[in-house]
Amino acid sequence: MLLQCPMGLVDAFASSHFGGNPAGVCVVDAFPDACVMQNVAFELNWSETAFVKPLEKNNYHIRWFSPEDEAPICGHATLAAAHFLLENNFVIGSSVVFQSAAGPLTVIEQVYEQEKWLVMDFPAVPVCVCESDDEVASVKKVFPEDVQPKIKQVLKDSIIYVVVVENEADVLHCAPNLEQLKTLNCRAISVTAAATPGGASCGYDFVSRYFAPKVGIPEDPVCGSSHCRLTPFWAGVLNKDTMVARQLSRRRGVLQVSYDAKANRVSIAGQAKTVLTGRLSI
Repeated sequence: MLLQCPMGLVDAFASSHFGGNPAGVCVVDAFPDACVMQNVAFELNWSETAFVKPLEKNNYHIRWFSPEDEAPICGHATLAAAHFLLENNFVIGSSVVFQSAAGPLTVIEQVYEQEKWLVMDFPAVPVCVCESDDEVASVKKVFPEDVQPKIKQVLKDSIIYVVVVENEADVLHCAPNLEQLKTLNCRAISVTAAATPGGASCGYDFVSRYFAPKVGIPEDPVCGSSHCRLTPFWAGVLNKDTMVARQLSRRRGVLQVSYDAKANRVSIAGQAKTVLTGRLSI
């Protein structure tokens, strides 16, 4: 027997079932070989599957796997894991700390307007303007000319491009060529714009979508880690430290975010709903 453990499917960044971003959560006594966890993630084929191992009271080690690789950090699967542990009484109280490759990540359950939200403390990830004309041209080539959004700016860090477009409609209707996107030297791209006042995302500050076909995720329904980049960027553009973000995938998702420039941290809050629980046995 390779692995037996409790597991669940949780819709993260969702206030009701079948929205937000589904993530697998597996609670293990010890991590199996990475190839076993990778095969489980490939089999489940959700955008991420989190494996969590208890260390001590309310303290867990977390690892994340996409269908194709181990992820360096994942927001929605961290939210899902915290929700699953709290809901099923694996932890006592209202908080859990995850030790991870990205450092310690604290998640606290809070009540806001009589609804439970999970607030995650994540590192902020700066993005800078892409200075290479060839690189910018390669990113633009991902979007077919007949439906190319009005690109205002291309930003980047070591693994992700952030494409800032003219308006919310450009985000909603963008249709990148996923095969072309795989040729870029990056893990993924995030397409983002300020929310249109009075538009469909009225009440939100900025919107986005996230595409990562290279790691088996054609479109990630709601990506928490991309908001480690988007939050400080939009905080500077909008001159606001606290914002509400909306991801415009088919499933949609809502995130309450804030930026602490002094600590270089972002707070990402969301809701979650468990869809199924069971036991993994392989």
